[in-house]
Amino acid sequence: MVMQTRRDFLRRTGTGLGLLGLYGLLHDTGESAAVTPPDPRNPLAPRPTHFSAKAKHVIHIYLNGGPSQVDTFDPKPLLRRYEGRTLPTGNLTTERATGAALPSPFRFRRYGQCGIEISELFDKTASAHIDDMCVIRSMYANTPNHEQSMRLMNCGDERLSRPSMGAWITYGIGTENQNLPGFVALCPGLPVADSSNWRSAFLPGIYQGTHIDTRQTSIERLIDNIRNPHLSRDDQRRQLDLLTQLNRRHQQTRAEDAHLEARIQSFELAYRMQMEASDAFDVNREPPRVRQAYGDHVQGRQLLIARRLVERGVRFVQCYHGDVQPWDSHDNIEPNHRRLAREIDRPIAALLSDLKRLGLFEETLVICGGEFGRTPSVELMNGRPANGRDHNHWGFTVCLAGGGVKGGISYGATDEFGYRAVENRVHVHDLHATLLHLLGLDHERLTYRYAGRDFRLTDVHGNVVREIMA
Repeated sequence: MVMQTRRDFLRRTGTGLGLLGLYGLLHDTGESAAVTPPDPRNPLAPRPTHFSAKAKHVIHIYLNGGPSQVDTFDPKPLLRRYEGRTLPTGNLTTERATGAALPSPFRFRRYGQCGIEISELFDKTASAHIDDMCVIRSMYANTPNHEQSMRLMNCGDERLSRPSMGAWITYGIGTENQNLPGFVALCPGLPVADSSNWRSAFLPGIYQGTHIDTRQTSIERLIDNIRNPHLSRDDQRRQLDLLTQLNRRHQQTRAEDAHLEARIQSFELAYRMQMEASDAFDVNREPPRVRQAYGDHVQGRQLLIARRLVERGVRFVQCYHGDVQPWDSHDNIEPNHRRLAREIDRPIAALLSDLKRLGLFEETLVICGGEFGRTPSVELMNGRPANGRDHNHWGFTVCLAGGGVKGGISYGATDEFGYRAVENRVHVHDLHATLLHLLGLDHERLTYRYAGRDFRLTDVHGNVVREIMA
């Protein structure tokens, strides 16, 4: 009699459908587990990475709206020769009609020992830090629309409800400070598609980003109900313990209700935040010279808060430039981009200097860029040039620094006019795969089973860009 293994038996019977059930059983028992399961009693606790990590924290400086690559980090002098003329390669399809070549009104020059050309718009950042930065000039995305491209950059899918990358990261490796959220989204207002940018979707709700409206300056207005004027800390603790007992009893017959577990965890985190958040978000505790370096405005305060958060062990911090889509310069790009860069250039330079001063630079990955770029040809409004640029998902730039990234390099290239990524192209999925790799996570193994299949941030795509790693 020939002995069969369990797998052989399931493969030979029922046209092999039994193997699907076996996979589910193995997944549940951990035999094929892709990530260390979180402790349900402390889901934000740090967990092992798949391999040795180069970065421990991420600060994502999001220039929402889409900055122009040919006016910031990707010089294209040939546009000057074709000014007022149609590009010989033609204009790619974007959201709106575009016309003749529009040369950059900004001056580029070489910075640092590496000699990378950067626009005057980011003079302070480039002057102090270009030799520590990696400029990826060959990014590309799928669509020229804000909503879809924002979701792709933040959640790995431009159409459907998916967990954000901050949620995936905190689910995968937890966070170092249990008294603060693992994922914080700092935004003066709300970006396009608002909270969908930091959602947890089908991941447990504890991994959703905590939104902070940085237009506010006082702690009480930055974080609602951060202090309880009616109860002492001890009384609050006893009240919360009783509430937890009642909720756990209620949960016994509803073990699969992820929303209930998220609510229980949120009560506990809110209690723990009262003391530590009051300190972490209060930039007035910094010396005057530090506050002055960042600048006393929204962008300066925001990046200083980000540094204070990662210093205290927060895993992932996003810093949106402003409400809705401030970098969306469809017209008058020269004054608009100059104003926006003036707001963020100095704070970025201060942030990178501060991370170095505190010994956090090597363990903190800083990402700076938008959801797409802009066209090298002028946008037409009612058939006439408006001195601005349309959305361009075919090619754009993202800059990285710290966290295991090579410094003083530019990677990839767009064509001679800056329209399309043509050399060492990097899709958003590739950026996500690389980000996870630097954090010690294999993007193909960081999965979550939902609705009968395993999901991941990169879906079924993504390649790690190893050439940019130190």
